Amino acid sequence: MEGRSDAGKKKVVMVAIDDSDCSHHALLWALENLCPAGTNSRFLVFSVQSLDGFGYVYAASVGQAPPELIQGLEDNRRKLALALLEKAKGICSDHGVDAEVLTEVGDPKDQICKAVEDHGVQLLVLGSHSRGPISRAFLGSVSNYCVHNAKCPVLVVKKPPA
Repeated sequence: MEGRSDAGKKKVVMVAIDDSDCSHHALLWALENLCPAGTNSRFLVFSVQSLDGFGYVYAASVGQAPPELIQGLEDNRRKLALALLEKAKGICSDHGVDAEVLTEVGDPKDQICKAVEDHGVQLLVLGSHSRGPISRAFLGSVSNYCVHNAKCPVLVVKKPPA
């Protein structure tokens, strides 16, 4: 391979997390299996503040919710996301990895794929919720969407059965 321009560049690995056990398992798996392979990498931990389950967006758009309530809910969502990322950063630190943490608001599958492009990610790591075909049909699958739409290789880590 002649003229590879990325020979000296840091490899960028991103683990997308939520507050699930499978996400926690994927983070640990990545730290234990990917990071020791080389130090020439940038490790990102990414979380999305999903708008699912927040009917206040609709209520706000029709003027039925007090602005203070909406602001309070948004602040709470942001605090939860930052607490999750701080916990993940601590786990990374315990494994000797200085991770960068990022968060965005929106649809998780879209925001994950956007972050892959925005940060030049070369490997995306996701946990699998191991939902059955019926659940996936109704709820969708973030990992399935990312496998098909992310602009980099995607590693889906399944948590072993308990």
